[in-house]
Amino acid sequence: MTKSYKESGVDINLANQIVKKIKPLIRKTSIPGVLGDIGGFGGLFSLAEQNYKEPVLVSGTDGVGTKLKIAFALNKHDSVGIDLVAMCVNDIITCGAKPLFFLDYISIGKLSEKVTVELIKGSAEGCKMANCALLGGETAEMPGFYPEGEYDLAGFAVGIVEKSKIIDGRKIKEGDSVIGIASNGLHSNGFSLVRKVLFEFNKYKIEDKVSSFEEYLGEELLTPTIIYVHPVLHLLGKYNILGIAHITGGGITENIPRVLPEGVSVKIYRESWPKPPIFSLIQKEGKITDEEMYRTFNMGIGMVLIVRADKTEQIINELGQMDFPSYIIGKVVKGEQKVKM
Repeated sequence: MTKSYKESGVDINLANQIVKKIKPLIRKTSIPGVLGDIGGFGGLFSLAEQNYKEPVLVSGTDGVGTKLKIAFALNKHDSVGIDLVAMCVNDIITCGAKPLFFLDYISIGKLSEKVTVELIKGSAEGCKMANCALLGGETAEMPGFYPEGEYDLAGFAVGIVEKSKIIDGRKIKEGDSVIGIASNGLHSNGFSLVRKVLFEFNKYKIEDKVSSFEEYLGEELLTPTIIYVHPVLHLLGKYNILGIAHITGGGITENIPRVLPEGVSVKIYRESWPKPPIFSLIQKEGKITDEEMYRTFNMGIGMVLIVRADKTEQIINELGQMDFPSYIIGKVVKGEQKVKM
C-alpha cells in the first residue's frame, strides 16, 4: 500500500533541492523593478522605475512544441529553455514592447534534477539575452501523465510600451519596404512535419552527419531560436518602424498579414535572401511544395520589419553592425491583407 506522496511518484524533497540550485540562476536575471526572491506564491514587479506617461502592458504566451522530442532524444535541455523565452519575447516586441519579466511552467512525469536545472539555466540565459527578469514559474511533477524522460513547457512574458508608440501596422501604406532579419534555421516551428519527413519517411537518425551542416543532424535541429529583442528595441529608438511580424507557426505567408491594414498586401521576392540548408533537406526529402514550405517554416527569416522605403538601407546597415544579417525581401502593394510570393 502506498503510504506517502513520494511512493506515489512525487518527490517534494527533490523539488526543494532543485529550487536551491536554480535560485542563483534566477537571481542573475534580476533587473530594476524585481521585488522579493523566488519561492513565494507570486512574482512581484514594480513599475515605479519605468518612465512612461501612458504605460501599456503587453503579454504573450507560447511553448516549444514537438521540438522537445529532439531534446528528449539528445538528452539536452538548456537550448529549449532559450527557445521558450524567445517564442514569447519575440511576440511581444512586435507591438513595440520592452520585455519586463518572464515565467515558465514545466510539467514532467518524473522529476529530474539534471533536466530541470538545464531547462531553468536555458530560460535564465534567454531572459538575459532579452534583458528581462525570470520572475518565477512552476515545476509540476505528474507521474503517469507523461512517458518517462518527457515533459512539456509553457512560457509567459510581460512587456511595456508607451500607448502612443504601440506598433499596430495602421500606418503601413503602398510603397513601404519589407525587411527580413535572418533566422538561424527552423527556430521552434514545423517540427511535427520535420520529424515525420526525416525520421519516419526517410529514417534519418539524430546522430547522422549531413554534409551541409557543421553539426550532426540532432544538434542542427536543436539550434535555439534567435532572440530579436535587442536589435528591434534599438531600431525603435531611432526609426519609425511601421509593422513587425514574428515568423513562427504559419510561416511567412500566414504571419505577415497579421500586421497589415486593409487595402494593402505584401509582395515577397523569395530569391532575395539565402535559405539555411535545413530547409532544402526537408523540402527535398519530403517532396514538399514551395507553397507548403512558406506557410509552415520561416525559410530563413525570423522577424519582418515594414518601414518607409527611404530608411531601408540605413536600417539594414545598423542591423549588420549588430551582427543581425537582414535583407530587403519585398514591398507593400495594393491588395487585401495577403502575401504574394
